[in-house]
Amino acid sequence: MTNSTTGMDQNRMISGAAGGALLLMGLRKRGVLGLGMAAVGGYLAYRAATGNDPVMAAAGLSGNAVAAKPIFVEHSVVIDRPAQAVYDFWRKLENLPQIMSHLESVTALDEKRSRWVAKAPLGTHVEWEAEIVNDKPGQRIGWHSLPGATVDNAGSVQFESLPSGGTRVHVALSYRPPAGPLGAAVAKLFGEEPSQQIAEDLQKFKAAFEGSAKN
Repeated sequence: MTNSTTGMDQNRMISGAAGGALLLMGLRKRGVLGLGMAAVGGYLAYRAATGNDPVMAAAGLSGNAVAAKPIFVEHSVVIDRPAQAVYDFWRKLENLPQIMSHLESVTALDEKRSRWVAKAPLGTHVEWEAEIVNDKPGQRIGWHSLPGATVDNAGSVQFESLPSGGTRVHVALSYRPPAGPLGAAVAKLFGEEPSQQIAEDLQKFKAAFEGSAKN
């Protein structure tokens, strides 16, 4: 099975799970909100079961056309530790699930390539391979996903040394969520949307990393 086929199967599984949950939630509610949730849930479930997208077809578009527009997220945090120490922690990719709550695991395949597994709505997960394309020790790490990724993404982390001896960590991420913008909306509904998470994750990382230096 190819990566692209696996990605489509994962997208349909996520869409079907989210659709079923929304449909049930909508049927239990009354009024316009309930009807709306049931309608979206039924649409997602139908698309997952059949592989067809009636909304895209009616608009004369394909799912790929909608998913072509990436979503951009960025956040910064100041950590009271030297830039090289913060960089060293991030550069060991297996440490990243300790920083980012939406990651289940990151496995280094060689010096540049790695395999990522991330949480998705309703207990599902997505995975992809990525490659480091910009690596300046103590300053910057840049990466992008490899062809066939379920979540097409690219980003960078910059480590700026401050006069105080601390480090400003700036994370910039561009990604295309499974199932396009509708998938992003469903992910946000279930609290699995990266723009909601990265700021909180960086604050938790700051507290943990600064705390470890005092122990």
